Amino acid sequence: MPLDKRDHTKLLCDIGELSGLFEDALSLDGFLQRIVAMIAEHLHCPVCSIYLYYDESQELVLTATKGLNPDSIGRVRMKLGEGLTGLSLKEMRPICERQASRNPNFKAFPGIGEEQYESFLVAPIVRGQTRIGAIVVQNSQKNYFTEEDVKVFRAVTSQLANTIETTKLLMSLNEKAQAATPKPALKELKFVKGRPASEGFAFAEALVLGGEHLFAVANREKINDPCTLEDFRRAVAATEQELEQLQQQIEERLSDVASLIFSAQLLMLKDKSFMDAIENMIRAGVNPPLAILKAVEDYVRMFQKISDSYLREKSQDVRDIGRRLLENLLGKEEAQYDLEDKIIVAEELVPSDALKLSSQKVKGIILLSGGVTSHLSILAKSLSLPLVIADAPELLALKPRTMVLMDAEQGTIYIEPGADIVKNFHEREDLRARLEKLKKEMTPVTSTMDGTRVTLLANINLLGDLKAAREFHAEGVGLYRTEFPFLVRSDFPTEEEQYVIYRKLIEGIPGKEVTFRTLDIGGDKVLSYFHHTKEENPFLGMRSIRFSLKYKDIFAAQLRAILRAGHKADLKIMFPMISSLDEFLEARSVVKQCRDELQAEGIAHHANPAVGMMVELPAVLEIIDELAQEADFFSIGTNDFIQYMLAVDRTNEKVADLYLPHHPAVLRALKKIVEAADRHHREVSVCGGMGDDDRYTAYLLGIGIRRFSIDPKNLPRVQKTISSIDLSQARRLVADILKRCRLPDISKALGSDARDQTGLNPPYR
Repeated sequence: MPLDKRDHTKLLCDIGELSGLFEDALSLDGFLQRIVAMIAEHLHCPVCSIYLYYDESQELVLTATKGLNPDSIGRVRMKLGEGLTGLSLKEMRPICERQASRNPNFKAFPGIGEEQYESFLVAPIVRGQTRIGAIVVQNSQKNYFTEEDVKVFRAVTSQLANTIETTKLLMSLNEKAQAATPKPALKELKFVKGRPASEGFAFAEALVLGGEHLFAVANREKINDPCTLEDFRRAVAATEQELEQLQQQIEERLSDVASLIFSAQLLMLKDKSFMDAIENMIRAGVNPPLAILKAVEDYVRMFQKISDSYLREKSQDVRDIGRRLLENLLGKEEAQYDLEDKIIVAEELVPSDALKLSSQKVKGIILLSGGVTSHLSILAKSLSLPLVIADAPELLALKPRTMVLMDAEQGTIYIEPGADIVKNFHEREDLRARLEKLKKEMTPVTSTMDGTRVTLLANINLLGDLKAAREFHAEGVGLYRTEFPFLVRSDFPTEEEQYVIYRKLIEGIPGKEVTFRTLDIGGDKVLSYFHHTKEENPFLGMRSIRFSLKYKDIFAAQLRAILRAGHKADLKIMFPMISSLDEFLEARSVVKQCRDELQAEGIAHHANPAVGMMVELPAVLEIIDELAQEADFFSIGTNDFIQYMLAVDRTNEKVADLYLPHHPAVLRALKKIVEAADRHHREVSVCGGMGDDDRYTAYLLGIGIRRFSIDPKNLPRVQKTISSIDLSQARRLVADILKRCRLPDISKALGSDARDQTGLNPPYR
C-alpha cells in the first residue's frame, strides 16, 4: 500500500467520527473494537490492537484487536516491561521497529497470527504519569512506518487516553458498595455570605447536584408507575441521542475547551455490566425507575471507593446519566429534571462540569468547597456564569423549587428572599444596563485628555471572549491564556488540537496583534491528569515556565502550534514567571529550535515572532536592564507580581486584606520596570488586575504605561477613565505618591473610595 495514502489529518481531527464510535458500538468491548478498526483503516495496517494495563497485577492484557486471532483477546498477557509493548508502557515512549523479530525485547505469542507482521509500532496510552495501556499497529511490509507515523500515532493515543481509561474502569469495577455518607440537615437558613468568584446576579430555583437530593427532582408518584423493559430501552436510546446533541452543541460554542466532555456518560450506556444490572432487575420484577436508582447508587459507591481523586470525580457522570435516564423514562414534566434557568448547588466542580452546566443554560453556581481557584473563576467569567464560593454544607439540604438569589458581585446568597431584597436585585440589574450605553459611546482610538495615545488590548481566556473584544474596539489581544485548553481536558492537547484553537483565535481578530502567553500552570491551576509529586507550597514550586522547561516535549508542541497558527499574523510570544536571564534565554532557544524544525519540514509558520516575558517576580528587578536588552517586550502581570512582592496568597481569604496593590514597594517597583523598558526602547504593558481598576489608572499613566490589556467587558469603562485624565496631573500624582510610605496616605492620594462611571464597584477587590 503506498505510504502517501495514509490520512493522518483525518485520523487526528475527525472528532465527529470518534463520537460516532459511541453511537454504533453495542458495548464497551465493541467500542474498543471500533477504535482499532478505525486506526487500522486510517494507517492502512492489517493489524491494530489495544492492550489495557492493570496496576494491581502489573499486567498488560490484550483487550481488542483487528487482524490477530480474536480468541487471543483476554489470553495474551504481559508484565510491565515485557516484550516491546510492555517496554513501551514502562518507559512511556513509542517504539518503532522495521523488523520486530530481530529486537531482543520482542516476545512472540504462538497462535495469535502475528508472525508475518515484521513492521511494528507501539505507543503507550498514559494520563500524565498514569499508565492506561498501549496501542500497537503492525504491517507485513518491512520498514513500513515513518517518523511522521510515530508522531501521529503518539497524538492519537493522547487523544484517546481519557476515553479508554474510562472504558477500562467501567469494565473492571466489581467492588462491593459502601454505605452512602448522609448529608447535613437544613437549618433555618435565610442568608449565606460567601466569596465572589465570577461576577453576576441570579434569582432562580436552586437544584442540588450530588448527595441524597440527586433524585429528589424525580416525581416520586411516577416512579412507582409500571414501566416495561422496552420503555427502559427507549429511554436509553433517547439519552444517547440527547448526549450526542449536547456534545455537538458545546463543540460549536466552545471548540477550544470542549473535548468530548460527555464521553464518560456515553460510555456508561455501552457498559454491559451497568446496563445488564438494570435489565436483570427489571426482569426480576423491579420497576425500571427504581432499577435505575439502585444501579446508579451502587456504581456511585464503587467510584467513591477509588483512591484516585480524578477518577473518583467520575461519580458525577454516573449521577448525570441516571438523571437523564429517569427524565427520558418518566417524561421531562414528570421527572421535573431540567438544569435550564436553575441555580446549581454543588460540593465541588471540575472545569468540564462548568462547561456542561453552561451548555445547559444554568443561571449560576454555588460551590461549597475549595478556594476561588483562578482557572475555575476565569472559566466561569468567560462563560458569563455567576459563581459564589460558600462554606455552607447545609445548602445541600435545599428542597427542590426553593428560590435563591445570588449576588456574585458581593458573594451573598439569599434563601427565599423577601420582596424588598428582590426589588433591590432588579434595580441593580438595571444599573448594569448602563454598560450598554458606554459600549455605544466607545471609540476605536483611546487618548488621554491632553491627546496622548494609549493602546487598549484584550485579555482572552476562551475564544468566546473575542466577540466582546471586537465589539469594544480592542486593538488586539495583549494576553491569551493558553492554559485553558490544558485545564479542562483529560490529557495534554496535541499540537494539532492546539493549532486549531490558536488559528481560530488569530482569525477571530484579523489584522491585529495577538500575544500568546505560554503554558502557565501550577499553583492554583492544577492539571488533574498530571500526577506529579505533591508540593507543600505549589505557588513556589513546579509552575509556569519551570514546568515548560522541564517538560520540553510539551513546551515544543505548544510553541510549534503557536508558530504555525501565527503564519502571516502579528504574533507575539511571552513566557510567564521568568526569574533569571538564563531562564529567558533557554525558553527563547526552544522557540528558535521549533522554528528551525518547522522550516526544515516545510510547514508554514511565523519565522520571526516578537518574544517577550511576563514581569511577575521581584527577582527580576535587579536584572531588569539585562532582561530588557534581550526581551522584545515586557508585560507586567500585576496579580502575581503583588502576590510575590508581598508574600500574600491572593486566593487565601485569611490574608486577603494584606494583598495591597497600593503598597509603596509595589508602586515604586512598577516605575523601575517602566524606566528600564524606556531606556532600551521596549514596549511595556500592564495585563493584571491593576489595569482594570480605575484607582490606579492615573498612576500607571503617570509612570509611563501606554498599553493596557484588560478584560474585554471593562474596555469601555477604562477608556472613559483614561480620556478624563490629564498626563501632567498624573505625573504630579506619581511624584506625590512616591514621597509617601504609609499605606493610608497612599490610599487617600489614590482615592480608594472611587467608583466607576457606571455606579458599579471597581472590578478589583
